[in-house]
Amino acid sequence: MLWNVVTRMEYMHSGHMACPGCGASLSMRHTLKALGEDTVVIIPASCWSIIAGIFPTTALSVPILHVPFATAAACASGVRRALIAQGRENVTVMVWAGDGGTFDIGLQALSGAADRKEDFLYVCYDNEAYMNTGIQQSSATPCGAWTSTTPGGKEMDFSKKDIFGIIKSHHPAYLATASIGHPEDFYAKLAKASAKKGFRFIHLLSVCPPGWRIDSQDALKVARMAVKSGVFPLLELEENGEVKQTVVPKDPIPVNDYLRAQKRFREMRPEEMEALQDEVDKRNRRLLQSGRNPV
Repeated sequence: MLWNVVTRMEYMHSGHMACPGCGASLSMRHTLKALGEDTVVIIPASCWSIIAGIFPTTALSVPILHVPFATAAACASGVRRALIAQGRENVTVMVWAGDGGTFDIGLQALSGAADRKEDFLYVCYDNEAYMNTGIQQSSATPCGAWTSTTPGGKEMDFSKKDIFGIIKSHHPAYLATASIGHPEDFYAKLAKASAKKGFRFIHLLSVCPPGWRIDSQDALKVARMAVKSGVFPLLELEENGEVKQTVVPKDPIPVNDYLRAQKRFREMRPEEMEALQDEVDKRNRRLLQSGRNPV
């Protein structure tokens, strides 16, 4: 049933403003294929403020509400309450926000909505910087990565914020990480999230060719390398509180291979790459220490 929707239905169309190889645009297309036409999309300031198209046009055939940077989760709460008042509880309310509007500027509204158990799906498409405004560092930027505000690379003392752990502490109805490089896993998680009620969160790795300094044709390759290296493990929080790894790489690669595939890490020294490998290994063991499928 789900596969028929995947192959036949389209809710995102040509004419959008995304860069070639944009992980956020490809992910939106497949997300809407999974969620269907009864979806309202809440978009705070982000790349998708532009990608959706210049007013009054849009590349999506579902309703979009563009909202201020810090307010996505609060606005989604309001939209859900309005739909309930109209008796339209079958409509999926989805926030589609970047890492800047999730990890940083929108974190307070996100935490409040999660604490209130608001009934909507929040998808953070994480391209690991403020890409829309010129590739500035965010708290989702990994150690050593070049940005226009950290031309020598983000200092190693400031690691990427653990958004998975933050949301997990709010006891959400559903929590997972996902990547468009693994579409079957992504679709399965969207199906589970849409079937639940309450606050749901998907942390989606979103490759950005200009920001990550890769060729657009390598976008999906690099997305898969993030999973193979353990830099971005594909996880799911189960109802019993355990964290399960949903995709266990059969051919894991060193973190070094993932870093060298992107020019944004070219200033990193070998000892820094080794330190990051150790950090990734320790973090993944910590994340999965109670899970059934450790890395």
